[in-house]
Amino acid sequence: MKKELTIGMSVIPILALIISAALSIFFWKAGMHIPLMIGVILAAIVAKVCGWNWDEIQKMMVQGVARALPAVFILLIIGMIVGSWIASGVIPTIIYYGLSIIKPELFVPIVALVTGIVSVTLGSSFTSIATIGLAFMVIGEGLGFSPGLVAGAVISGAYFGDKLSPVSDTTNIAPAMAETDLFSHIKHMLWDTLPAFFLSILLYWIVSNSGAISVGADASVIDTIKTGLNDVFLIHPLLLMMPVLTIILMIMRTPAIPALMGVSILGGVLALFFQGATVSSIIQVMTSGYSAESGVAALDSLLNRGGMMSMLGTIALLVIATALGGILEETGSFEVLTRKMMAKVKSAGTLISSTILSTFVVAFASGAQFLAIILPARTFVNKYKEMGIDTKNLSRCVEAAGTVGINLVPWGVPAVFAMSILGVSPGEFIPYAFFVFLVPLINILFGFTGWTISKKNYHEDTKLLKDKGEISL
Repeated sequence: MKKELTIGMSVIPILALIISAALSIFFWKAGMHIPLMIGVILAAIVAKVCGWNWDEIQKMMVQGVARALPAVFILLIIGMIVGSWIASGVIPTIIYYGLSIIKPELFVPIVALVTGIVSVTLGSSFTSIATIGLAFMVIGEGLGFSPGLVAGAVISGAYFGDKLSPVSDTTNIAPAMAETDLFSHIKHMLWDTLPAFFLSILLYWIVSNSGAISVGADASVIDTIKTGLNDVFLIHPLLLMMPVLTIILMIMRTPAIPALMGVSILGGVLALFFQGATVSSIIQVMTSGYSAESGVAALDSLLNRGGMMSMLGTIALLVIATALGGILEETGSFEVLTRKMMAKVKSAGTLISSTILSTFVVAFASGAQFLAIILPARTFVNKYKEMGIDTKNLSRCVEAAGTVGINLVPWGVPAVFAMSILGVSPGEFIPYAFFVFLVPLINILFGFTGWTISKKNYHEDTKLLKDKGEISL
């Protein structure tokens, strides 16, 4: 017979994971894979002690991982895109023209703004970071800006778009789990997302012009990078049509996986015609990434990336994290942890704060966006209804912490992905990811002031449906 987990049992795998993750990241320098495995092992042991057999525990893990499979395929394809877009000259062309026309005093705000626009259109923070974000990193290097600052601006823009885009997977998952509709959810998020983004752009302008974290643009460095690009690639304005085509495909609401696969293959075709690459070299680049030999060390270090193999570490994190989440969800571990918290919720302010705190607990415990959105949304939805607070407030909160705030977790999948693509450690870019800090804080402010907190009488809605005969009680 299965018994309910105690608070002590529920916290064992999460606490062990957080402690081992901190040690692994900051002292052992061994990454996040082993800490997540420790979490899985302890969660399985707790489940076994409480009456679940191994077959049931294994099924929990499989169900958890199944939710991540679309993201796994997208990550593999993004690896192909990065490789083929470098080999074809698309990303080098963006870098070349960017170095030619962008003014240093406006560069960092432009990074956030342009990445945000691209991300809203693509609906994918990962794709935006891996394409336009990578190009901005090289441009920033040439202009003399701190890599952490540029990466922070890229991440702020990427997650602005990921949060608002109607084609983003997280933007669709959050309202579905919170039992509200997509466009009400997006409209409600404008209240926290737009102020946070405009404030972020202002902060980027102030910080980038302070001179405190920029070594200053060096014309000789810029010329060296441009010469290196010209020596290795054919730079041509027609190659800029590639990102435009990608945006058009997303505007037409082409499903993400076919659209991304198409642009990755087209990148390979462009490499054949523009750069004189062979089919064999293109396949190698899509598999193992591009190997730059421009003779410019800074440029080569940023262009030596891409390929499906480069995504395997991030995919492993995602698989292990979602397996852990499957166990925590099915055993009711997270529900046990939040039950006492919800019992103390008496106002909109404490409800909003508890939602965001709980989402961060899942984010720090698993490092996975999907879990950080799904578990708190499922747990809190009835509490919002009981208190007469519209569940679109719930979906906004879990997006604030689960989609955006999770970038504050150094071992989380989004931060690890950004590190692998941009070549900057989480410790360097997190302090400059202003949007990531502001969105959760603005939501807490709204909760305690009551601003933008919509109310809804769910009891009245249920009664109306019952009177119409549409539901039975």
